[in-house]
Amino acid sequence: MTIRPATEADTGVILRVAEQSWKHDYPEILTRETAETAASDWYTAEQVTAELHKSQAQILVAERGETVVGFAHTTWNYTEREGYILRIYVDPGHRREGIGRALLQAALSDLDEKGIDQINAMVLVANEPGNDFYEQFGFEHADERETTIGDKLYPENRYVLERPFELDAD
Repeated sequence: MTIRPATEADTGVILRVAEQSWKHDYPEILTRETAETAASDWYTAEQVTAELHKSQAQILVAERGETVVGFAHTTWNYTEREGYILRIYVDPGHRREGIGRALLQAALSDLDEKGIDQINAMVLVANEPGNDFYEQFGFEHADERETTIGDKLYPENRYVLERPFELDAD
């Protein structure tokens, strides 16, 4: 597996992985229509391209062979020395292969090199696999907030990992 910074050529597959993940992960949480709308609201080709050109944002992709099978989207603030893992999505057909962990490790290493001291990760409260993912790697639950998806508010957990960024789970 290779993990590398995304390029504009990856935009379409990033959108596909996001949409597949939303449809797979949220059928009990969101209606199919809301999941599709959210994926297309949060990940349009224009938004992905804009994120690729921001000075304080990064999208990393994981490749198996020549196929992109997942991505991690991070941002950071040098002044407050805080980083944010906005999304880690793995194509549902490639789950349980260590791709999420590898993307998380790459994102942590990248943020560490930038001098970030604290990393925040947000997950819908009802997304048990997503919450379990961060908890198994030593992220601590910090608080619960609300996020808007479509036209509705959903509770979202915020997890925090402080420097040094070492993953707890094997």
